[in-house]
Amino acid sequence: MSLWLTYPLLLPSLIVGVTIVLWATSLLPEFITALLFFTAAMTAKIAPPEAIFGGFASSAFWLVFSGFVLGVAIRKTGLADRAARALSAKLTDSWVLMVASVVLLSYALAFVMPSNMGRIALLMPIVAAMAKRAGIPDGSRAWFGLALAVGFGTFQLSATILPANVPNLVMSGAAEGSYGIHLNYVPYLLLHTPVLGILKGLILIGLICWLFPGSPKPPKELVPSEPMGRDEKRLAWLLAVVLGMWVTESWHGVGPAWTGLAASVIVMLPRVGFITGEEFSAGVNMRTCIYVAGILGLAIVVTQTGIGTAVGEALLRIMPLDADRPFTSFLALTGITTALNFIMTANGVPALYTTLAQSFSDATGFPLLSVIMIQVLGYSTPLLPYQASPIVVAMGLGKVPAKAGMVLCLALAIATYLVLLPLDYVWFSVLGRL
Repeated sequence: MSLWLTYPLLLPSLIVGVTIVLWATSLLPEFITALLFFTAAMTAKIAPPEAIFGGFASSAFWLVFSGFVLGVAIRKTGLADRAARALSAKLTDSWVLMVASVVLLSYALAFVMPSNMGRIALLMPIVAAMAKRAGIPDGSRAWFGLALAVGFGTFQLSATILPANVPNLVMSGAAEGSYGIHLNYVPYLLLHTPVLGILKGLILIGLICWLFPGSPKPPKELVPSEPMGRDEKRLAWLLAVVLGMWVTESWHGVGPAWTGLAASVIVMLPRVGFITGEEFSAGVNMRTCIYVAGILGLAIVVTQTGIGTAVGEALLRIMPLDADRPFTSFLALTGITTALNFIMTANGVPALYTTLAQSFSDATGFPLLSVIMIQVLGYSTPLLPYQASPIVVAMGLGKVPAKAGMVLCLALAIATYLVLLPLDYVWFSVLGRL
């Protein structure tokens, strides 16, 4: 009998494992690793094509694509520079102030804009123009720090706002579908914001200032801005409509990806839009789009082949979950989420973890809702960039090398687990959640 038939998860696990190692070590460019994953998975037939290439059908992929297109238009029309001029006049007096303002802006926008990718698409060209006006050149360590501030501030801090990122929505849907638990906005915000929002944001600012030092030069000219041109006004109105559609998604039901895609098509229409075919080719980073599709496809394959379930059940058996040692159990549950993040990425973790939450609750004695909530610290703190596609997108838009993203990921994860995890445990206890 074939070894693959005897151990049906062996070949899928091998392909998934090699893909993760290649992404984690950057031995190959990320998009080539994604293409290798597609090739190996289809050749070995480890899952149906609609699962392997499911990333291309994901709304996240099309938000990434539309983000690139809209970013090109925002830069070309001068809208990015206009917004940057207004911001840089007040926020470039010091490097700490500049980094803090970018992180705060990324976090604040999450309260009104539901899409991580949409927020990154909106912010990156503005931050790039602000950096240019402050004398921070492209490709410098200071620029890498600002681009990462957008990515990390957008993804990691928005995990404290229930509707503001995909993993939160996956968790909410899984909790309601599996246990009939409906998560509420304000209690969720109160539980996570003090530690994973405010304190983590302060640590993120400190780490970026330390790892990616910069010396902004406030612009000296105080020349008033010229009136908005025709193209600027048209694009501003279009973006206002897009932003309005994103904010009111719960009313009309049109996802942010499809709103962004529609805006991208308008932006590229001959005689109506703002960018040419050549500008599209030069400005839209298809390498990052393919990479994101690979990440999402891998997460789908892990779920459909049963790899995720097998790993989750194995972790349940070996992790020290004990009702008599609550802090150890809290630590173990976070560790389970962190381990699952390696194979399922942040978007996929809540789907599996939440379905196992009742078993975790029985083993630890924690309330079921608290067990579900504990995972937020784990999936919102990736150890490597590929585990969170919004961070990957920000790195792609900012042309940040993989090493820079990995260094900040690891540094923030270490600080989170050493400092914030114990504080999170205390906060859960104070609120009577444990």
